Amino acid sequence: MLWESYTFTCRFNSTQKAAQPCYKVHASIDDEFHSPRNIALGLHWRYRQVVEHGFSNNLKEFINAGVTAYAVGCTAEGLRRELLSVRDSDLELDIGLSAGYISGLKSKLTSEEIEECILWLSIIFITILCTPQPTVVRWSSVLPVSADTQLQWRGFCALIANAYYIRGMAWFSVKTLQLEQVAVLGYAEEPAIVADRMRLVFATLEAISPQWPRS
Repeated sequence: MLWESYTFTCRFNSTQKAAQPCYKVHASIDDEFHSPRNIALGLHWRYRQVVEHGFSNNLKEFINAGVTAYAVGCTAEGLRRELLSVRDSDLELDIGLSAGYISGLKSKLTSEEIEECILWLSIIFITILCTPQPTVVRWSSVLPVSADTQLQWRGFCALIANAYYIRGMAWFSVKTLQLEQVAVLGYAEEPAIVADRMRLVFATLEAISPQWPRS
């Protein structure tokens, strides 16, 4: 197994009628990828783990889930719609690991965190597309990200991928990446944000196409 089992419990608010059904998913790696909603919730949970507890111990889990979502044919927009559907359904999320750890997340999904989670996922998908040879087999001919998203982030990811494959680099100039953003987006993000996005690309490349012996 790549990941531990975890539990998603979604409860309707107490103001709703008791007769209404409850959406509840107990997911493991064996059944998480049986439905787009489970995939979307799994990615969101891992995204929150990275944001709340740091990159070092959690980024790999998010990337692994993102790569698997790519392989099974998911699209960033489709998973975004699933999260927005949960957001709009008046469900309260109680998400935690079945191993006994409960994260304490009992809140509505917010539009801001959904968009950022899907952007992270899109960067993973585009990074996979930037590899010089196919590294992940995809079970779908549908493009994983929209043309607009590719236009916005393909150059950013390609700069880092070229540095990784051609020059053997594990870090890249934040300033150069900011200039790329200005050229494509019309603005540059804060250096710390750009550095985090760069780290996501490098970590994805290392996960799907390692260039150095692993310790």
